[in-house]
Amino acid sequence: MPRIVVATRRSALALAQTRAFIRALVAKNPGLEVEELQVVTTGDRIQDRPLNEIGGKGLFVREIEEALLERRADVAVHSMKDLPAQQPDGLGIVCVPERADPRDVLLVRRHLTPSLAALPQGVRIGSSSLRRRLAILRLRPDAIIEPLRGNVDTRLRKLEEGQHDGIILAAAGLARIGIDPSTLPPHAPIEPNEMLPAVAQGILAIEARIDDERVRAILAPMEHDVSRLRASAERGVLKALNADCTVPLAAHAVVNGDRIDIEAWLSDESGARYRTLKDSVSASDAATAERFGLELGARLLAN
Repeated sequence: MPRIVVATRRSALALAQTRAFIRALVAKNPGLEVEELQVVTTGDRIQDRPLNEIGGKGLFVREIEEALLERRADVAVHSMKDLPAQQPDGLGIVCVPERADPRDVLLVRRHLTPSLAALPQGVRIGSSSLRRRLAILRLRPDAIIEPLRGNVDTRLRKLEEGQHDGIILAAAGLARIGIDPSTLPPHAPIEPNEMLPAVAQGILAIEARIDDERVRAILAPMEHDVSRLRASAERGVLKALNADCTVPLAAHAVVNGDRIDIEAWLSDESGARYRTLKDSVSASDAATAERFGLELGARLLAN
């Protein structure tokens, strides 16, 4: 009987999305036995400082990738937006399931309207993301952006307690953790034309050893071609800049027929040097999509 070990972070969201993936994987592979390996990463242990001050996104994946390289795990389930541009030798994103909603969601205190334009002067918004901070300040220069770390429940509690007037979370994370929308504070998605999502937001990255053909065959039924194209284009931008969360960057790709449309922006940390580009290309494979993202990222960097 086939058996694999799946590594995941121990946070509630990571466990929820990993277990949902495992259920879908087993449905595609009847009889598959799956063992869960929970890993506490450096990023999970340090909750009192912004990620850009303690080493970036790699802090959420380093220990998990070590488990793969040491063969304590066969597969790792990541939020793709947490993956750095480069991966360790021998590892790769061998499966990209269907993308969830890539948008951000604005949640506000009960007496407010969940719209960035409608929030009062001097509104206090909780977010430790440089991308979100700069995007908000371009729309609302009067806003006060306050640090916000912790799991989804912690962030919602801080909003309910009045520590912030509003907070911004990923729509995919809220959906995956299974919170009943009717129990949430007033909230509304922020459309990409108002705030571009993070690179690959809403996409899971299923990482494994690239030479493990047994595992690749088990994962193959979960691959979603359109999501792979979108991820490849967006991560191409990331790779061109060799970026992590210390670099304010956003990218959002959409597949329309045989074309990929992408919009991206890049800034310095102050927001003074903000550059944005939109383009499209005919692409039907991941390699072409990634080259497109790499080219667009290089143009952003040169501007």
